[in-house]
Amino acid sequence: MTEDSYLTIAAPAEAQYTEKRSRFLAFAFPVTSEEEALSHVAELRRKYFDARHVCWAYKLGAKGERTRSNDDGEPSGTAGKPILGQITSLGLTQVFVAVVRYFGGVKLGTSGLIVAYREAAREALEAAEQKEKILYEELTITFGYPLLGDVMRMVKEAGAAIRMQDFAESCRLTVSLRGTDAAILRQRLSAIYGVALAEEDETPET
Repeated sequence: MTEDSYLTIAAPAEAQYTEKRSRFLAFAFPVTSEEEALSHVAELRRKYFDARHVCWAYKLGAKGERTRSNDDGEPSGTAGKPILGQITSLGLTQVFVAVVRYFGGVKLGTSGLIVAYREAAREALEAAEQKEKILYEELTITFGYPLLGDVMRMVKEAGAAIRMQDFAESCRLTVSLRGTDAAILRQRLSAIYGVALAEEDETPET
């Protein structure tokens, strides 16, 4: 991955892992918010209402900066953290994984639980197609008419897409382009006297 991209999964995937008659049903989903992740928790609880546990974890943000995990009644650190660990080890973000456990009557112990939840999560994630998401930045450029030719040439050379243009009083453009290209264009435009720049948040490609 580059500085202006991240790796996620393209679509939901699932897997099943069995250990000493306990069944672990694992589900991986691409998500963009905590609310979306928690809606999957609620859906799984409704669908598998007779299961002993629904443990889960997610990683959000282009750099995976927001994480959360839940053991749902299993011994602390034996379920949510191993699930989260698999998301991290595969270099993924914007991902939610839940593991539904049906108890088989034989206790697995702390180490056994960690292995089972880890393996179930890993199998679901490996069943999913990975997808690279590119981060785009929007720049709003304001300048006078005499600079129109120079600015438009630089915008074209950078491969930027023009989202808005207004030439009513002064010249104003909003352009979108890949993050690394935006840094280069920003540097070039900043060197021109009379050009003002405003930046919008990074957004992933759809």
